[in-house]
Amino acid sequence: MKIAVATDDNKSIAGHFGGSAFILVASVEDGKVVNKEKRENIGHSVLADDEHHHKPNEKGRHGFSPGSDQRHGKMFDCFKDCEVLIVNMIGTGAYNYFLRSGVRVFATDVKNIDEAVDLYIKGNLNHVRTLLD
Repeated sequence: MKIAVATDDNKSIAGHFGGSAFILVASVEDGKVVNKEKRENIGHSVLADDEHHHKPNEKGRHGFSPGSDQRHGKMFDCFKDCEVLIVNMIGTGAYNYFLRSGVRVFATDVKNIDEAVDLYIKGNLNHVRTLLD
């Protein structure tokens, strides 16, 4: 199993998925992390030339402007081999896109990557729905 975690420093979970610099991918076998790989996250900064996808819709939710699914697909490319994505905050449009793509998304208040991955492996990682913007 592979677990993707949004990060800026490879130690803590980034404040927001779309603004994170990297995705840390932890490969898990037999309940243990056996490998970690850092990948560039093509989030807001890379997609800045596109029509900004973070404008809220009429309900105040983000990630629903025209072309959002295409942009979320570009973000998804760097971790599409992962079964799980752990974030601190994530826009609702991206959250829904990743769920539809078969990825379990956890928006958690845990800050440390190793702790969050360990809690997920043990089935104890909290999902704080209110963190979705």
